[in-house]
Parts: sequence; C-alpha cells; structure tokens
Amino acid sequence: MEITVTVNDEPYRRSVEPRLLLVHFLRDELGLTGTHWGCDTSNCGTCVVWLDGLPVKSCTVLAAMADGKRVRTVEDLADGPRLDPVQQGFVACHGVQCGFCTPAMLMTARWLLDRDPDPDEGTIREAISGQLCRCTGYENIVRAVRWAAEHPDGET
Repeated sequence: MEITVTVNDEPYRRSVEPRLLLVHFLRDELGLTGTHWGCDTSNCGTCVVWLDGLPVKSCTVLAAMADGKRVRTVEDLADGPRLDPVQQGFVACHGVQCGFCTPAMLMTARWLLDRDPDPDEGTIREAISGQLCRCTGYENIVRAVRWAAEHPDGET
C-alpha cells in the first residue's frame, strides 16, 4: 500500500506492506535508527516517537496508520549542533548509561516539558513510567528532566 507521512518535517511517500510496524518503517525504510526496537510487545517503551504530537510506542503502530500524519523522532530534537535542553540535561546529570532507552526518554521528557514546564518528580516519574531503564534506576533521568525544566533555553 502507498503511504505519505511527514517525518521530522520531511514528507515521504513510500510503498509499504500493510503489516509493517512504524518502528521498522522509521529504522529500515528511512534510516532513522535513533528510534530503538526493544521488545516488540510494547512493554519496554524504547520505541517512543511522536505521532501528530503525541508520544506513541511505534512498535504498536502500523506504518499504514501514520499515513497522512506527522511523526517526530529523536533525530529532530537537536537544532543543528545545539542540543535540546532535555538532551543537555541528560548529559549534565548523567541520565545516560547504556543509552538504549535514552531516545524514548528524551522524546517523552520533551513532550512533558512542552505541556508542563515545571513538573515535579512524581509527574516526571509518571510520564516516563511507560519506558523501562535497566541501568539508571531512574534517579539521574528524573534529575535530567528537572535540569531541563530549570534551564528551558539550555546552557548558553
């Protein structure tokens, strides 16, 4: 089937199999490998992207369901060489260990801060609760999101 989807503000028209998952479309068809594929059952949450402005687990969305929609991936967070404040927070607060969950955490954190620029720890933990991190215990991730909230323009 033929789909047209806008990914990171770039329009794409592709022929895809009806059962192709969005995560595989992004990674295999478009080469956007920042979106990770972890469990294929929606349990780990490492595949989070935005679909029409909402975070979704791209392993639960068919590429065909994105037809006519806008997708945003982690590759779109930085503005050229300037990192998004959320990315800066993850660096400053050591929110990255193995890095496998990081792209999804970044996308979820950016979405949260766009809606709630000053979330408390509980709100942050609830927002990221759909993503598993097996390395950090979440403390540094929560601290990184708070850092981004306190530095909305990033480091200058």
